Amino acid sequence: MTTCSEEALAQPRRSCRVRRVLTLSAHPLLEVAAFVTTFPAPLGELQGSDALRGLLSDKASAPFRSDDAVRSAVRDLLRHGGYKPTGRGKPASEYLIRAAEGGSLAPINAAVDACNAVSLHTGLPISVIDLDRARPPLRIEVAPAGSRYVFNASGQEIDLEGLLCVFDADGPCANAVKDAQRTKTHAGTTRTLSVLWGSRALPGRAAGAAAWYKELLAGIGAATSDAPIAA
Repeated sequence: MTTCSEEALAQPRRSCRVRRVLTLSAHPLLEVAAFVTTFPAPLGELQGSDALRGLLSDKASAPFRSDDAVRSAVRDLLRHGGYKPTGRGKPASEYLIRAAEGGSLAPINAAVDACNAVSLHTGLPISVIDLDRARPPLRIEVAPAGSRYVFNASGQEIDLEGLLCVFDADGPCANAVKDAQRTKTHAGTTRTLSVLWGSRALPGRAAGAAAWYKELLAGIGAATSDAPIAA
């Protein structure tokens, strides 16, 4: 399996090796896609395209459309470990749909805008991790009792018990609800890991969404490389 190695993840612009980038604990419902993006400039200096910004509307023409079946499958995925994906703890994709319907889904930076556009239209939550803020090795598993992290600049925390998360060497750092503040993108970000939280009840949707996502990133000059997940 050819992927970017943990060593390559830790060092910008190194070539890929034949090693795993993420490990995955067994899960009966998760169908995940992941890839690494290298941007041509720090995000604070990179201009997104008008086409990308236009996709932040729920009325935009897109190759995917979310529906109740997608929403239900994603909630079932998150519910499997014991997490309750409702209220303020609902999947991030549902927040995006509501924001777009209300006309309040605004551009942030090229990396987040591409993520939000794909998540909005596919209905799949997506995590974006700044690879220079995360510490390998990286893995995906259900968070145990007592797990928490800060998810915004004001210091608010989310209780992660029972929720599928990406973990790095310092603990959980991303999930389908809210990503950790410590590994979020910022003006100096040049490399990210995107994780698309798909379900086996939606076969092929995560892979198809990832392919479209990469096309959007290529349109702003970013380079992507697959990051398959190994058990």
